[in-house]
Amino acid sequence: MLWLITGGCGFVGTNLADELLFQGEEVILLDNLSRGGSERNLSWLQERHERDLRFFHEDVRDAIVVNKLINKIHPDVLVHLAGQVAMTTSIQDPRLDFEVNVGGMLNILEAVRLHSSDTIVLYSSTNKVYGDLEWVRYEEKETRYTAPDYPNGFDESIPLNFCSPYGCSKGAADQYMLDYARMFGLRTVVFRHSSMYGGRQFATYDQGWISWFCQQALQGQRTLPFTISGDGKQVRDILHAEDVVRLYISAVEQIDRAAGNVFNIGGGVLNSLSLLELFTWLEKALGIKMTYEKLPWRKSDQRVFIADNTKAIESLGWKPTVDVQQGLSRILIGRVREHNDN
Repeated sequence: MLWLITGGCGFVGTNLADELLFQGEEVILLDNLSRGGSERNLSWLQERHERDLRFFHEDVRDAIVVNKLINKIHPDVLVHLAGQVAMTTSIQDPRLDFEVNVGGMLNILEAVRLHSSDTIVLYSSTNKVYGDLEWVRYEEKETRYTAPDYPNGFDESIPLNFCSPYGCSKGAADQYMLDYARMFGLRTVVFRHSSMYGGRQFATYDQGWISWFCQQALQGQRTLPFTISGDGKQVRDILHAEDVVRLYISAVEQIDRAAGNVFNIGGGVLNSLSLLELFTWLEKALGIKMTYEKLPWRKSDQRVFIADNTKAIESLGWKPTVDVQQGLSRILIGRVREHNDN
């Protein structure tokens, strides 16, 4: 099959492309290389798949480029990962956020509708489309908040609430995907992801929190402590890149069941962590003491988000396999290797 991956030099795109190429699939990447680490990921993929990888240095905001490419190659699968992914950036520059996330999505969908209507389109959406979830009843425990009315996590039936420019842009793109399935019969699939982590993720302070705090821990004692927003008891379920890759491949294999659907996706209850629990694990693993300062809560932050994966398990035959202990250990080993190589 021919796979086109937009944002293909990002974290998820790189891991997906690497696995597909090893499986003998044909892969084309489109990326504007604007995100930190994307050029390093491209070089890494080119070293591993020199003869097989095809790359276009382009931007999904350019409708002409997107139309020409899709009309030319007619991909079997299009994985749309290109996007503005940081809440803080969306607040600083809402127009950029809109143009990339909504405009880019419309360019993709229109190109597929007009030129390649059999293409399967997969989209990486976010749990942020549900807003701050402040209507949920919470209980505060020693190291985390819990949502006792949702013991298995949140499923796809909870109400949408597009808080923040980021939530609005990702939510609008999310809904365009579902509507193009309803109105035009396109085979689109939406994944509302919780937190993802793994190799080839060049995290920043506002995106990729697992890798970011692992990086802070490995840097050891510094003159100034790092910062966290909120009290550290906020909880997310985390999903390793290996499981994300299997998810996307499973959706294509089960496209008759997946098309036109949205799935909440995460590591689930057993793979959930608060910031405080992550810090405790890192301190024990590395024999250190992590020093940090608390900042005010970020606007529209969720005290708890854990995905209920039931729909994906039943429809796609998929479930997470990398548990939190394995995944965090892999992150630390990878970070140490990167430090030694540098």
